[in-house]
Amino acid sequence: MSSLAGCFNASSTLFTIDFYSKFKPKASQHQLVWMGRVATAVMVIIGLLWIPVIRGGKGLYDYLQTIQGYLAPPIFVVFFLGVFMKRLNGKGCLAALIVGFIMGLARLAVDTPVKLLKDFSYTQGSLLWIINNTFFQYYSILILIVCAAVMIVVSYATEKPNYEKIKGLTYGTESDEDRQKSRSSWSAVDVIFSCVVLAIIIAAYLYFRG
Repeated sequence: MSSLAGCFNASSTLFTIDFYSKFKPKASQHQLVWMGRVATAVMVIIGLLWIPVIRGGKGLYDYLQTIQGYLAPPIFVVFFLGVFMKRLNGKGCLAALIVGFIMGLARLAVDTPVKLLKDFSYTQGSLLWIINNTFFQYYSILILIVCAAVMIVVSYATEKPNYEKIKGLTYGTESDEDRQKSRSSWSAVDVIFSCVVLAIIIAAYLYFRG
């Protein structure tokens, strides 16, 4: 319940602040709160209507992991490459997010009829059949690779970012002073406990790998 409440709250805030307030810049706080409640109610209704699609899969947990596998790769690419490659810019990030989002929606559009309709299936060997029968984690890897390529190509095809604005935010723009400040913020105990946590995570993955 807490996860659903957080999801609904974040989604309603995103819609109200990033979309509604842009179209209605003079909206009062009362109107914004009211619109947030309406957005939450709409999302709850959509969620209820979507239950048959979820039931057509392998369960709620599997479906949530599938959705995350389609939507997370472009976000990971933007943050990961953005930190390690200073040449990448905002246009490349936006292009990668758009392409990844479209690929994720396309996969959902292909999968939904199969989950929703019991007697529905694509012609074996067709493109839609191949997409539908590709394991979702393999498709996630495809989205990641495509988004990374799009981000790099678009960034290098457009102007360089203002390195002064991203000073200290990427490894390429980090100064010796920034590195010294970062190293002074952690101790040997922090490193030891970090290694212990990583070891536990790796052990859990190996144990439950199936």
